[in-house]
Amino acid sequence: MADRKDIHNSDTPVLCQSCEARHNGMCGVLEPTELLALSKITRVVRHEAGAELAAEAQPVDSYANVMRGVVKLTKTLEDGRQQIVGLQFAPDFLGRLYTKESAVTAEAASDVDLCRVPRAALERLMSENPALEHRLMQQTLRELDEARDWMVTLGRKTASEKVASFLYLIATHLDPSHEGEAIRHFDLPLTRSDIADFLGLTLETVSRQLSRLRADKVIAITGNRHVDVMDMARLKSRCG
Repeated sequence: MADRKDIHNSDTPVLCQSCEARHNGMCGVLEPTELLALSKITRVVRHEAGAELAAEAQPVDSYANVMRGVVKLTKTLEDGRQQIVGLQFAPDFLGRLYTKESAVTAEAASDVDLCRVPRAALERLMSENPALEHRLMQQTLRELDEARDWMVTLGRKTASEKVASFLYLIATHLDPSHEGEAIRHFDLPLTRSDIADFLGLTLETVSRQLSRLRADKVIAITGNRHVDVMDMARLKSRCG
């Protein structure tokens, strides 16, 4: 496929050492010998923005760790309408354990690097390693907590608070190594139309709220996608 390049090589353990998922994701609980064994059956694959990573209701034959970029999760109604139901960042785990079919469609919202592992191999490794199973359960519960928090955003916050919350979500998840810094810089992984869909707002409302944040010097926007957060504390205060 044109949107996919295999960047796996024989030095995978070296690659693992610099991988965020290695330390903060599922691989962080593996011993060196276990990591070496796992590296022999994994593939690190790059997908371009817009590529489909998993299709709703299709068989699951592999899982993946997000190493870089943003993944968009969507659900499709019977009449073909789609709803964005979540975003995933490094080192999130892509896939639902012990399920035969994917419950969502996963798409690369930006260029994405994934570390893929065959389903059967990972489930076998989990049965042999309680620490790995525990780590993946922790990640699943964290995502559940974040989904519940996002339900509050969608159900109770004003339009201005929703847009500020979305920007804060992206700013804190795209590069968590800068936690505590007042200024953040990032490219929006979603179009304004997708942001409107994700937040349950109109495109015009999203554009208006972004313009308001820019006028108040909370953010600066270059082009349509690049955002500079001038003060994270001010942005957080606008989240409600």
